[in-house]
This record gives sequence, structure tokens and C-alpha cells, in this order.
Amino acid sequence: MVRLPSCPICEIELSATAAARSKTFPFCSERCQQVDLLRWSDGKYAIVEPLSADKLAEKQFEDEMDGQLDDAGY
Repeated sequence: MVRLPSCPICEIELSATAAARSKTFPFCSERCQQVDLLRWSDGKYAIVEPLSADKLAEKQFEDEMDGQLDDAGY
């Protein structure tokens, strides 16, 4: 069974036609869209991932490789 999309703020289910016509999708209203924006601006949303030595080394390697590709003109 396919689940209807729901507003991430108030969790009201949106019909497929309402979702397709909405100017504020995935939100049900401009109010919910503004609430989401306020939460972002207040820093309430964050992607938190523990930083390990392996992840740090991998990120540095990726950055170095990207820099080399940029220098080579790719």
C-alpha cells in the first residue's frame, strides 16, 4: 500500500492532488513552511555524526584528490 505524503511539521496527510498543486510542498501550508525555516535559522536541525580518525583521514584524502583534479583542469 502506498502511503500518502505528510507534512513534516504537523504530520497532516496530503492527498496526491493537493501535494501536486501545492506551492508549499512538502508542507501543508505557508505556516508550516515558515515554522521549518525558523527551526533551520535557530539551528535546531543538525546532522550529527561522530568524527573518527578514519573519517577525518578519508575526508582529507578526498579534499586532496578534489584539489588535484581542479589543478589538472578537470
